[in-house]
Amino acid sequence: MNIQNTSRREFFGKLAGTAALVGAGAVSLPLAAEANTAEHTGLTDAYADPDAWFAKLKGKHRMVFDAPFPKELFTFAWPKVFLLTNSGTGTPETDCSVVVVLRHETIPYARGDDLWEKYKFGEMFKINDPRTKAAATRNPFWKCKPDDYKIPGIGAVDIGIDNLQSSGVMFCVCDMAMTVYSAVAAMNSNQDAQTVKKEWLSGLLPGVQPMPSGVWAVGRAQEHGCTYCFAG
Repeated sequence: MNIQNTSRREFFGKLAGTAALVGAGAVSLPLAAEANTAEHTGLTDAYADPDAWFAKLKGKHRMVFDAPFPKELFTFAWPKVFLLTNSGTGTPETDCSVVVVLRHETIPYARGDDLWEKYKFGEMFKINDPRTKAAATRNPFWKCKPDDYKIPGIGAVDIGIDNLQSSGVMFCVCDMAMTVYSAVAAMNSNQDAQTVKKEWLSGLLPGVQPMPSGVWAVGRAQEHGCTYCFAG
């Protein structure tokens, strides 16, 4: 999706509509300076110390892939390329640390097929299913088929989130974006915003860590030695 004025107007239009429905406080609260606390982001006790998650970064070569917008296979291909080319130049996967930050419009990738179908994430976030070429009703990068993704000159590649996790890639997701977009989804489906937010949190894929915000996570990853790479 291109970052155009129209897209920004549509997004902020949705946000304004959400504020009118659930009350300005419910939407403005995550935007406050104290938004990185568990109380204000809705993070559970299990996620109360997101800083500790970055202690897992042990590799010699470290990279954080910042993914705010869906870019078809590229968000997931680039971490794979990083690992493959390091391996090809003498550094095994075990000596690499990779973090992928799913934020803004890539947050649905952090959830399973049931929520994709229920909330029509494909339509909401303009993500097509590579198999059907229509708006996705499943997570296209979870439990992929072996031949789902092929790169010219390379062939089929295992770039599903679960495949990358098995190679040590760490995924996290922006809680602030979840707060805003779940409120939008609640508005569109006449549900309670907090109920939808809790459902989205409980529906996170195994191993995907919620962070106070995506930009917070990008910053922390760099503080822990990761080189920055824009992936969306």
